[in-house]
Amino acid sequence: MKNKNEENLVRYSEKSAKASTSNSFYRTVWRWHFYAGIIFAPFLIILAFTGSIYLFKPQIEQVLYKDYYNVNPQGYAMSASQQIEEVKKLYPQAEVTKYWPGDNATRSSEVSILSNGKSLTVFINPYTGKSLGELNDKDRIMDRIEEFHGELMAGKVGDRIVELAACWAIVLIISGIFLWFPRKKTSLSGVLFPRIHKGKKIFRRDLHVVPAFWITGGMLFLIMTGLPWSGFWGNNFQTLTTNSGVGYPPSIWIGSAPQSITKTKDIADVPWAAENLEVPVSKIQGLTPLSIDDVVHIANREKINSSYTVYIPQKKEGVYTLSAFPPRAQDEVTMHIDQYSGAVLADYRYDNYGLIGKIVALGITLHKGTQFGFINQLISLLICLGIIFVIGSGLYLWWKRKPKKELGAPKATSIKNIKSFLILLVGLGFLFPLVGLSLIIVCLVDLLIIQRLSVVKNFMNA
Repeated sequence: MKNKNEENLVRYSEKSAKASTSNSFYRTVWRWHFYAGIIFAPFLIILAFTGSIYLFKPQIEQVLYKDYYNVNPQGYAMSASQQIEEVKKLYPQAEVTKYWPGDNATRSSEVSILSNGKSLTVFINPYTGKSLGELNDKDRIMDRIEEFHGELMAGKVGDRIVELAACWAIVLIISGIFLWFPRKKTSLSGVLFPRIHKGKKIFRRDLHVVPAFWITGGMLFLIMTGLPWSGFWGNNFQTLTTNSGVGYPPSIWIGSAPQSITKTKDIADVPWAAENLEVPVSKIQGLTPLSIDDVVHIANREKINSSYTVYIPQKKEGVYTLSAFPPRAQDEVTMHIDQYSGAVLADYRYDNYGLIGKIVALGITLHKGTQFGFINQLISLLICLGIIFVIGSGLYLWWKRKPKKELGAPKATSIKNIKSFLILLVGLGFLFPLVGLSLIIVCLVDLLIIQRLSVVKNFMNA
């Protein structure tokens, strides 16, 4: 009888220990989810809000700049060289840097110039040669929104903050899925749809948890397709992609590949996959450069998408660079042309991309809402609005639960009980270095400040 009681006691102790460990692990995941949410919520709201606006850049700019954009077709359009000559008459001291011919018959042409230290875009009616006005590139509203979205208008520091917020959003998603996952539930209430008649507390919880589940896939997609643009992770990923042999195939070069320290992104705005493409040089032949009309003819001959821009060489050895960055990834083109002979030195298109390049290119156009037109914009908008709602409901849930003199964080637990979660965090730290760096900072703050100051320790429930 005694042995049986002892066995029952052992079993009960083991069950209690497992339950305690399980509860500790749950609280730990909740605690990290809580702090990641509180710290990065403002940045994620900014990203979702600015992103939802930028999705509709084509429609917004069409309204804002309709007087610059719209023209009435009147017979044949003037040649590109004639249009540029009209701009030179207006700005005799300016340097012409690029030319965009317009992508349809009712759209003005754009000539970009450098004048008195300012980068300006002059809009030309291609049928009359008259200027419809100019815009300082710094005054383009949607470009400022893009800058705010990508780097909070704070340069490199802002870029790193945005990248850090995006990477920690992945931690939020992983921890959120763990907290959402149903345990011993037979009903879908509170899992796939909110419980309306179970009281305010449960309803508030469900308003955060249930919508979060539904937008998780879309949110993760937007994060992963946005990271290739980031200044640290994105640049390293791009370099790794290029250097690993999945970059540029020999077939894109006409002749041998150039040995150049100048990258295409240094001279032109090109698709992501072509940014690290080495820029060839023109072979000086009689010092008689091609006219811009010849370059436009080559573009038409090579069947480049009508959205292309011609970047004009500024040096004797420079090349014409044609960049088509259209709505669909499959239409992307980056082409370098010898400015004297007109020879196509490099022709890099979507079909030439490696597997990673194609995935990233498609991800970018889907991220921007252009790949599938208006339906793409609407789906992305719903995801952005969903993110804002989930963050807002989470903050409201915290505010209603929070004790008056405490932050309301779940109780910290012993490291011994959360080894698997720590391994996950370390893994994410290696995959996303800024997360790893921030984890080190968090540990130092906890060790040197939180654990030593009882007021702070009690406030943070550490």
